[in-house]
Amino acid sequence: MKQALLVVALAAAARAGAPLTVQAQEGVDKAAAAAFDNRMFAGPPSVKAYACFVRRYDANHLAQHPKQKVSAMTLLVSAEDAPEDKATNYSFRLGVAYRHRPGNFDSSGSCNHAIAAESGHEIRFECGVDCEGGGITVALSKDNRSAIARLGRIMVWNRNKPDDDAGEALFAAADDKTFRVDRPALSEYAELVTDRKELAALRHK
Repeated sequence: MKQALLVVALAAAARAGAPLTVQAQEGVDKAAAAAFDNRMFAGPPSVKAYACFVRRYDANHLAQHPKQKVSAMTLLVSAEDAPEDKATNYSFRLGVAYRHRPGNFDSSGSCNHAIAAESGHEIRFECGVDCEGGGITVALSKDNRSAIARLGRIMVWNRNKPDDDAGEALFAAADDKTFRVDRPALSEYAELVTDRKELAALRHK
């Protein structure tokens, strides 16, 4: 059950097809969820779409946050039409690099729309990893140029070690609770798109 992935800034892509049907959790208005999708994917997603975000923390930032373990993060959020369910399936792929250890660590899972409990009005994706692997929430900045990823605990796997049991937890310590990640160029997140046809379509956008 090894997870594979990384975190980044925006790209909306889609193959030709019918519009996605938005599925919102209880308490989230469908129109509000659709508006959030438009912001996330830079327009109404069709069949399959991606939103990508990335951040590499510079020496100055890390000096100001000495307890931060994460030195880089990449995020890919996907939406895919599921005609059999008459709904849209949402998922995420997350990649992190650590400040004081080598290697790239990945995680992934599914997402749903939700309303932030602390604010009562912010719509975001709540994303979880299977088998009680924790997860993240993903909101957007007001200008839609960045995603705000928040975590409590999430399981990650070393990308170069295929052992399914080699996962470890990334906990929200003092400086690892909230991450702002920005929309990048295609080259920043291409490795997260595993379908070759979809990657080719993205490159021609």
